[in-house]
Amino acid sequence: MFFDYLGIASGDFESVILGNITARAHFLVLLTPSALERCDDSADWLRREIETALANQRNIVPLMLEGFDFGTPKIASQLTDKLAALKHYNGLSIPPEYFLEAMGRLRDKYLNVPLTAVMHPAFLSAQRAATEQKAAAGAAPAVQEEELTAQQWFERGFAVADVDEQLRFYTEAIRLKPDYAEAYTNRGVARRAKGDVDGALQDYTEAIRLKPDYAQTYNNRGNAREDDVDALQDYTEAIRLKPDYATAFYNRGNARRAQGDMDGALQDLAEAIRLKPDFALAFHNRGLVRSAKGDKEGALQDCAEAIRLGYKPAG
Repeated sequence: MFFDYLGIASGDFESVILGNITARAHFLVLLTPSALERCDDSADWLRREIETALANQRNIVPLMLEGFDFGTPKIASQLTDKLAALKHYNGLSIPPEYFLEAMGRLRDKYLNVPLTAVMHPAFLSAQRAATEQKAAAGAAPAVQEEELTAQQWFERGFAVADVDEQLRFYTEAIRLKPDYAEAYTNRGVARRAKGDVDGALQDYTEAIRLKPDYAQTYNNRGNAREDDVDALQDYTEAIRLKPDYATAFYNRGNARRAQGDMDGALQDLAEAIRLKPDFALAFHNRGLVRSAKGDKEGALQDCAEAIRLGYKPAG
């Protein structure tokens, strides 16, 4: 067996993780409400892992943890292109109160099946990594119950629509796990939705302190900042960390437009559209910039494309 316990460096991703997937009979996908959050990005690691298992016809078993439902609109929207096939596999629900029973069913029913797919021998580097990861996992201290509970509170916050409930769930996750950067980020989103901008900024800043390479948090903090100069710095850092971050380019373009930098705004909005060709709002705002620069024909083209993609003008 293989699982990435310690964390595989990005340079070893192809040979180690993908190599081990093709060398194993079974592929288990742990699905929480937030698990597929970034899978709309074609370069996302989890997406690439699932697509590799699909392409190599592994015995794929979706393990659905508390709160996960393929029918949820947010989750359904993440299952695009090849990834859409995942929802057709026979999944297994893992209720917390019946965990051991679910593991028995997994072993006896889901993994005890004949496999006709061709197995590919793992490269030496992949074999070595699998041995090291298993040894590290075996020597690790047992997971404490409060850590599991923090994750459960986080997933509940992610799955619920009510903002007050989100605040309560993320706050409980942070109480149990004070270094939970993702919970600070999501609580910041909830606080901003409630109009508590100062509280949101505090949460985003703490999340960045805990996880300095978290591009999404820089983007969110830029959105919450009223000072366009500070917002520009956050968007620029988000782009540095994630060069294909279309939303950050869009937001930086808007901030540049607000500062009167129409050339910079035009450049950023064009990049957002290049990265995300169906970005209706980016087309609309680029149309506004083109209009301000006197390019009426280009502005009309952008606004027409925005409407075609679903943008509805106010009023």
